[in-house]
Amino acid sequence: MAAEQPLNVAVTPDSIAGGSAEKERRKKVAYIFDRRLGDSLEKCLDFSSWSTYAEFKTAVCRAFDITAGNNFVITTTTRKEIKTQNFDKSVKDGTTLYILHSVDQILHSATKERIDFLPHYDTLVKSGMYEYYASEGQTPLPFAFAELIDNSLSATANNKGIRNIQVRLLFDESQGKSAVAVIDNGRGMTSKQLNNWAVYRLSKFTRTDDDIESDHSGYVRPPVVPRSLNSDISYFGVGGKQAVFFIGQSTRMITKPADSQDVHELMLSKDDFEKKEKNKEAIYSGFIRNRKPTDSMHITSEDERFIHSLIVEEKDKTNFTAVVITGVQQAHVQYLKSYFHLWTRQLA
Repeated sequence: MAAEQPLNVAVTPDSIAGGSAEKERRKKVAYIFDRRLGDSLEKCLDFSSWSTYAEFKTAVCRAFDITAGNNFVITTTTRKEIKTQNFDKSVKDGTTLYILHSVDQILHSATKERIDFLPHYDTLVKSGMYEYYASEGQTPLPFAFAELIDNSLSATANNKGIRNIQVRLLFDESQGKSAVAVIDNGRGMTSKQLNNWAVYRLSKFTRTDDDIESDHSGYVRPPVVPRSLNSDISYFGVGGKQAVFFIGQSTRMITKPADSQDVHELMLSKDDFEKKEKNKEAIYSGFIRNRKPTDSMHITSEDERFIHSLIVEEKDKTNFTAVVITGVQQAHVQYLKSYFHLWTRQLA
Protein backbone atom coordinates (compact mmCIF):
# COMPACT_ATOMS: atom_id res chain seq x y z
CA MET A 1 0.00 0.00 0.00
CA ALA A 2 1.38 3.36 -0.94
CA ALA A 3 2.35 5.65 1.88
CA GLU A 4 -0.27 8.25 2.65
CA GLN A 5 0.80 11.61 1.35
CA PRO A 6 0.76 14.61 3.70
CA LEU A 7 -2.01 17.07 2.99
CA ASN A 8 -0.88 20.56 2.11
CA VAL A 9 -3.40 23.25 3.07
CA ALA A 10 -3.03 26.68 1.56
CA VAL A 11 -4.32 29.58 3.64
CA THR A 12 -6.03 31.98 1.27
CA PRO A 13 -7.91 35.23 1.88
CA ASP A 14 -11.16 33.32 1.27
CA SER A 15 -10.35 30.71 3.89
CA ILE A 16 -9.36 33.41 6.36
CA ALA A 17 -12.64 35.18 5.74
CA GLY A 18 -14.49 31.92 6.23
CA GLY A 19 -12.73 31.39 9.52
CA SER A 20 -13.66 34.89 10.63
CA ALA A 21 -17.26 34.29 9.65
CA GLU A 22 -17.30 31.08 11.65
CA LYS A 23 -15.81 32.89 14.62
CA GLU A 24 -18.45 35.61 14.26
CA ARG A 25 -21.19 32.97 14.32
CA ARG A 26 -19.82 31.66 17.62
CA LYS A 27 -19.80 35.12 19.19
CA LYS A 28 -21.95 35.43 22.32
CA VAL A 29 -22.91 38.76 23.84
CA ALA A 30 -24.85 40.00 26.86
CA TYR A 31 -26.48 43.42 27.19
CA ILE A 32 -25.87 44.84 30.65
CA PHE A 33 -27.47 47.82 32.42
CA ASP A 34 -25.87 49.32 35.53
CA ARG A 35 -28.89 50.44 37.55
CA ARG A 36 -27.27 50.84 40.96
CA LEU A 37 -27.70 54.61 40.89
CA GLY A 38 -28.68 56.15 37.59
CA ASP A 39 -29.71 55.60 34.00
CA SER A 40 -26.45 54.86 32.20
CA LEU A 41 -26.64 53.31 28.75
CA GLU A 42 -26.36 49.57 28.27
CA LYS A 43 -23.03 47.98 27.44
CA CYS A 44 -22.64 45.03 25.12
CA LEU A 45 -20.22 42.48 26.57
CA ASP A 46 -18.76 39.69 24.45
CA PHE A 47 -18.37 36.63 26.69
CA SER A 48 -17.56 34.08 23.99
CA SER A 49 -14.16 33.26 25.46
CA TRP A 50 -15.23 32.97 29.10
CA SER A 51 -16.51 29.68 30.42
CA THR A 52 -16.89 30.46 34.13
CA TYR A 53 -18.85 32.93 36.21
CA ALA A 54 -15.65 34.20 37.83
CA GLU A 55 -14.26 35.22 34.43
CA PHE A 56 -17.56 36.83 33.46
CA LYS A 57 -17.80 38.79 36.72
CA THR A 58 -14.22 40.03 36.34
CA ALA A 59 -15.03 41.27 32.83
CA VAL A 60 -18.17 43.03 34.10
CA CYS A 61 -16.17 44.78 36.83
CA ARG A 62 -13.63 45.90 34.24
CA ALA A 63 -16.30 47.15 31.82
CA PHE A 64 -18.17 49.15 34.47
CA ASP A 65 -15.16 50.28 36.54
CA ILE A 66 -16.35 48.41 39.63
CA THR A 67 -13.53 48.31 42.16
CA ALA A 68 -12.86 45.73 44.86
CA GLY A 69 -15.03 46.21 47.92
CA ASN A 70 -18.09 47.44 46.02
CA ASN A 71 -21.02 45.17 46.81
CA PHE A 72 -23.32 44.40 43.89
CA VAL A 73 -25.28 41.60 42.25
CA ILE A 74 -25.74 40.67 38.59
CA THR A 75 -29.30 39.56 37.82
CA THR A 76 -31.54 38.60 34.95
CA THR A 77 -34.54 40.79 34.13
CA THR A 78 -36.64 38.41 36.24
CA ARG A 79 -34.35 39.23 39.19
CA LYS A 80 -32.62 35.87 39.33
CA GLU A 81 -29.12 36.43 40.67
CA ILE A 82 -26.35 35.10 38.45
CA LYS A 83 -24.06 32.74 40.35
CA THR A 84 -21.56 30.04 39.53
CA GLN A 85 -24.27 27.37 39.72
CA ASN A 86 -26.61 28.93 37.15
CA PHE A 87 -24.21 30.92 34.94
CA ASP A 88 -24.27 28.50 31.99
CA LYS A 89 -28.06 28.20 32.01
CA SER A 90 -28.96 31.83 32.70
CA VAL A 91 -26.45 33.79 30.61
CA LYS A 92 -26.95 33.04 26.94
CA ASP A 93 -26.34 34.94 23.74
CA GLY A 94 -28.51 38.07 23.70
CA THR A 95 -29.37 37.96 27.42
CA THR A 96 -30.19 41.26 29.14
CA LEU A 97 -28.74 41.64 32.64
CA TYR A 98 -28.78 44.17 35.48
CA ILE A 99 -26.09 45.31 37.90
CA LEU A 100 -27.89 46.18 41.15
CA HIS A 101 -27.18 46.78 44.82
CA SER A 102 -29.56 43.94 45.68
CA VAL A 103 -31.95 41.58 43.91
CA ASP A 104 -35.02 43.51 45.10
CA GLN A 105 -33.70 47.00 44.27
CA ILE A 106 -36.14 49.31 42.48
CA LEU A 107 -35.08 50.22 38.94
CA HIS A 108 -34.04 53.88 38.98
CA SER A 109 -34.86 54.12 35.28
CA ALA A 110 -36.41 51.87 32.66
CA THR A 111 -34.46 49.42 30.54
CA LYS A 112 -35.05 47.78 27.17
CA GLU A 113 -34.78 44.03 26.76
CA ARG A 114 -34.23 42.59 23.29
CA ILE A 115 -36.67 39.90 22.27
CA ASP A 116 -37.53 37.84 19.20
CA PHE A 117 -41.00 36.58 18.38
CA LEU A 118 -40.66 34.64 15.16
CA PRO A 119 -43.85 32.92 14.00
CA HIS A 120 -44.14 29.39 15.31
CA TYR A 121 -44.35 26.58 12.74
CA ASP A 122 -48.00 26.04 13.73
CA THR A 123 -48.66 29.16 11.64
CA LEU A 124 -48.54 26.81 8.65
CA VAL A 125 -50.06 23.61 9.99
CA LYS A 126 -52.97 25.21 11.86
CA SER A 127 -53.46 28.38 9.86
CA GLY A 128 -57.09 27.75 8.92
CA MET A 129 -58.56 27.30 12.37
CA TYR A 130 -59.54 30.89 13.13
CA GLU A 131 -61.87 31.75 10.28
CA TYR A 132 -64.70 31.92 12.80
CA TYR A 133 -64.18 35.69 12.91
CA ALA A 134 -66.35 36.12 9.83
CA SER A 135 -68.45 32.98 10.19
CA GLU A 136 -72.20 32.53 10.32
CA GLY A 137 -72.92 36.13 9.36
CA GLN A 138 -72.40 37.46 12.89
CA THR A 139 -70.53 40.62 13.80
CA PRO A 140 -67.05 39.35 14.72
CA LEU A 141 -66.08 42.12 17.17
CA PRO A 142 -67.51 40.42 20.31
CA PHE A 143 -65.51 37.30 19.42
CA ALA A 144 -62.33 39.37 19.41
CA PHE A 145 -63.16 40.72 22.88
CA ALA A 146 -63.92 37.17 24.01
CA GLU A 147 -60.36 36.16 23.09
CA LEU A 148 -58.91 38.85 25.35
CA ILE A 149 -61.30 38.06 28.19
CA ASP A 150 -60.36 34.40 27.75
CA ASN A 151 -56.74 35.27 28.55
CA SER A 152 -57.86 37.19 31.63
CA LEU A 153 -60.00 34.27 32.80
CA SER A 154 -56.95 32.04 32.55
CA ALA A 155 -54.74 34.56 34.35
CA THR A 156 -57.18 34.96 37.25
CA ALA A 157 -58.15 31.27 37.53
CA ASN A 158 -56.09 30.74 40.69
CA ASN A 159 -56.86 34.05 42.40
CA LYS A 160 -57.53 33.56 46.10
CA GLY A 161 -59.67 36.67 46.26
CA ILE A 162 -61.89 38.51 43.79
CA ARG A 163 -61.31 37.99 40.06
CA ASN A 164 -61.45 41.49 38.58
CA ILE A 165 -61.62 41.76 34.77
CA GLN A 166 -62.43 45.16 33.26
CA VAL A 167 -63.16 46.19 29.67
CA ARG A 168 -62.68 49.94 29.28
CA LEU A 169 -63.74 51.99 26.27
CA LEU A 170 -61.43 55.02 25.97
CA PHE A 171 -63.04 57.25 23.37
CA ASP A 172 -62.13 60.72 24.71
CA GLU A 173 -60.45 62.34 21.70
CA SER A 174 -58.78 64.95 23.93
CA GLN A 175 -56.74 62.11 25.45
CA GLY A 176 -55.56 60.55 22.20
CA LYS A 177 -56.76 58.07 19.62
CA SER A 178 -59.72 55.81 20.34
CA ALA A 179 -58.65 52.86 22.47
CA VAL A 180 -59.93 49.92 24.47
CA ALA A 181 -58.28 48.22 27.41
CA VAL A 182 -58.81 44.82 29.00
CA ILE A 183 -57.36 44.83 32.52
CA ASP A 184 -57.24 41.98 35.03
CA ASN A 185 -55.80 41.30 38.47
CA GLY A 186 -54.40 37.92 37.45
CA ARG A 187 -50.96 36.52 38.11
CA GLY A 188 -49.20 38.73 35.54
CA MET A 189 -46.26 37.71 33.36
CA THR A 190 -42.50 37.84 33.68
CA SER A 191 -40.55 39.37 30.80
CA LYS A 192 -39.83 35.85 29.51
CA GLN A 193 -43.52 34.96 29.60
CA LEU A 194 -44.37 38.22 27.84
CA ASN A 195 -41.83 37.34 25.16
CA ASN A 196 -43.57 33.99 24.82
CA TRP A 197 -46.98 35.67 24.44
CA ALA A 198 -45.60 37.29 21.28
CA VAL A 199 -44.75 33.91 19.70
CA TYR A 200 -47.53 33.50 17.14
CA ARG A 201 -49.39 30.17 17.07
CA LEU A 202 -47.50 28.64 20.00
CA SER A 203 -50.04 26.64 21.99
CA LYS A 204 -50.39 27.65 25.62
CA PHE A 205 -50.37 23.94 26.49
CA THR A 206 -46.99 23.25 24.84
CA ARG A 207 -45.00 26.31 25.92
CA THR A 208 -42.64 24.36 28.14
CA ASP A 209 -39.17 25.29 26.88
CA ASP A 210 -36.88 26.12 29.80
CA ASP A 211 -35.57 29.20 28.00
CA ILE A 212 -39.03 30.64 27.29
CA GLU A 213 -41.37 30.41 30.25
CA SER A 214 -45.00 29.73 29.46
CA ASP A 215 -47.35 32.69 29.76
CA HIS A 216 -49.90 30.11 31.00
CA SER A 217 -47.60 28.30 33.43
CA GLY A 218 -49.57 26.16 35.83
CA TYR A 219 -52.65 26.40 33.65
CA VAL A 220 -55.22 23.67 34.27
CA ARG A 221 -57.89 23.12 31.65
CA PRO A 222 -61.24 23.91 33.29
CA PRO A 223 -64.23 21.57 33.39
CA VAL A 224 -66.76 22.00 30.62
CA VAL A 225 -69.59 24.35 31.57
CA PRO A 226 -72.19 24.69 28.78
CA ARG A 227 -72.73 28.17 27.32
CA SER A 228 -70.01 29.89 29.33
CA LEU A 229 -66.54 31.34 28.83
CA ASN A 230 -63.98 29.01 30.36
CA SER A 231 -60.52 30.42 29.44
CA ASP A 232 -59.99 27.65 26.88
CA ILE A 233 -60.78 29.54 23.67
CA SER A 234 -57.23 30.40 22.61
CA TYR A 235 -56.02 26.81 22.51
CA PHE A 236 -53.44 27.51 19.83
CA GLY A 237 -52.26 30.82 21.22
CA VAL A 238 -53.08 32.92 18.17
CA GLY A 239 -56.36 34.40 19.40
CA GLY A 240 -55.08 37.26 21.52
CA LYS A 241 -52.72 38.65 18.90
CA GLN A 242 -55.19 38.22 16.05
CA ALA A 243 -57.88 39.85 18.19
CA VAL A 244 -55.91 43.00 19.04
CA PHE A 245 -55.03 43.70 15.41
CA PHE A 246 -58.60 43.02 14.33
CA ILE A 247 -59.72 45.70 16.80
CA GLY A 248 -57.03 48.35 16.33
CA GLN A 249 -53.66 49.43 14.96
CA SER A 250 -51.40 48.73 17.93
CA THR A 251 -51.35 47.03 21.29
CA ARG A 252 -49.40 47.73 24.45
CA MET A 253 -49.12 44.79 26.85
CA ILE A 254 -48.39 45.96 30.41
CA THR A 255 -47.93 43.34 33.12
CA LYS A 256 -46.46 42.67 36.55
CA PRO A 257 -46.32 39.39 38.50
CA ALA A 258 -46.68 39.55 42.28
CA ASP A 259 -43.11 38.50 43.03
CA SER A 260 -41.53 41.09 40.73
CA GLN A 261 -40.28 44.59 41.50
CA ASP A 262 -40.69 45.55 37.85
CA VAL A 263 -43.45 46.18 35.35
CA HIS A 264 -42.86 44.62 31.92
CA GLU A 265 -44.20 46.33 28.82
CA LEU A 266 -44.30 45.31 25.16
CA MET A 267 -45.72 47.28 22.25
CA LEU A 268 -46.63 45.80 18.86
CA SER A 269 -47.97 47.95 16.04
CA LYS A 270 -48.89 47.55 12.40
CA ASP A 271 -47.05 50.78 11.56
CA ASP A 272 -43.87 49.46 13.18
CA PHE A 273 -44.09 46.16 11.26
CA GLU A 274 -44.57 48.05 7.98
CA LYS A 275 -41.69 50.41 8.76
CA LYS A 276 -39.34 47.51 9.51
CA GLU A 277 -40.37 45.75 6.32
CA LYS A 278 -39.75 48.90 4.28
CA ASN A 279 -36.31 49.35 5.87
CA LYS A 280 -35.52 45.64 5.43
CA GLU A 281 -35.14 45.20 9.19
CA ALA A 282 -35.99 42.14 11.28
CA ILE A 283 -39.77 42.35 11.56
CA TYR A 284 -40.27 39.88 14.41
CA SER A 285 -37.95 41.50 16.92
CA GLY A 286 -38.32 44.32 19.39
CA PHE A 287 -37.87 45.41 22.98
CA ILE A 288 -39.59 44.72 26.27
CA ARG A 289 -39.43 47.75 28.54
CA ASN A 290 -38.72 46.84 32.17
CA ARG A 291 -39.53 49.71 34.51
CA LYS A 292 -40.68 50.60 38.00
CA PRO A 293 -44.44 50.86 38.66
CA THR A 294 -46.14 54.20 37.79
CA ASP A 295 -43.22 55.27 35.54
CA SER A 296 -44.80 56.71 32.36
CA MET A 297 -41.94 58.92 31.14
CA HIS A 298 -41.68 56.86 27.95
CA ILE A 299 -45.23 57.73 26.86
CA THR A 300 -44.61 60.75 24.63
CA SER A 301 -47.09 60.26 21.78
CA GLU A 302 -50.15 62.51 21.67
CA ASP A 303 -52.09 59.45 20.51
CA GLU A 304 -51.57 57.75 23.88
CA ARG A 305 -52.02 60.49 26.47
CA PHE A 306 -54.68 58.40 28.24
CA ILE A 307 -52.08 55.76 29.13
CA HIS A 308 -50.53 58.04 31.76
CA SER A 309 -53.64 57.67 33.94
CA LEU A 310 -53.67 53.88 33.46
CA ILE A 311 -50.04 53.66 34.57
CA VAL A 312 -50.73 55.79 37.67
CA GLU A 313 -53.15 53.07 38.80
CA GLU A 314 -50.23 50.62 39.11
CA LYS A 315 -49.37 52.17 42.48
CA ASP A 316 -51.94 50.07 44.34
CA LYS A 317 -51.54 46.83 42.36
CA THR A 318 -49.29 43.91 43.25
CA ASN A 319 -50.00 41.92 40.08
CA PHE A 320 -51.94 42.67 36.91
CA THR A 321 -52.05 42.60 33.12
CA ALA A 322 -53.43 45.37 30.91
CA VAL A 323 -53.96 44.90 27.18
CA VAL A 324 -54.29 48.40 25.71
CA ILE A 325 -55.36 48.60 22.06
CA THR A 326 -54.94 51.98 20.35
CA GLY A 327 -56.23 53.20 17.00
CA VAL A 328 -59.54 51.34 17.18
CA GLN A 329 -61.18 51.23 13.77
CA GLN A 330 -63.93 53.83 13.42
CA ALA A 331 -66.47 51.20 12.43
CA HIS A 332 -65.72 49.34 15.67
CA VAL A 333 -66.07 52.55 17.70
CA GLN A 334 -69.52 53.16 16.25
CA TYR A 335 -70.59 49.56 16.87
CA LEU A 336 -69.37 49.59 20.47
CA LYS A 337 -71.24 52.84 21.14
CA SER A 338 -74.45 52.04 19.29
CA TYR A 339 -74.87 48.39 20.29
CA PHE A 340 -73.45 48.45 23.81
CA HIS A 341 -76.21 46.32 25.35
CA LEU A 342 -76.03 43.80 22.49
CA TRP A 343 -72.31 43.01 22.54
CA THR A 344 -72.04 43.08 26.33
CA ARG A 345 -74.90 40.57 26.49
CA GLN A 346 -73.06 38.38 23.97
CA LEU A 347 -70.04 38.35 26.27
CA ALA A 348 -72.07 37.54 29.38
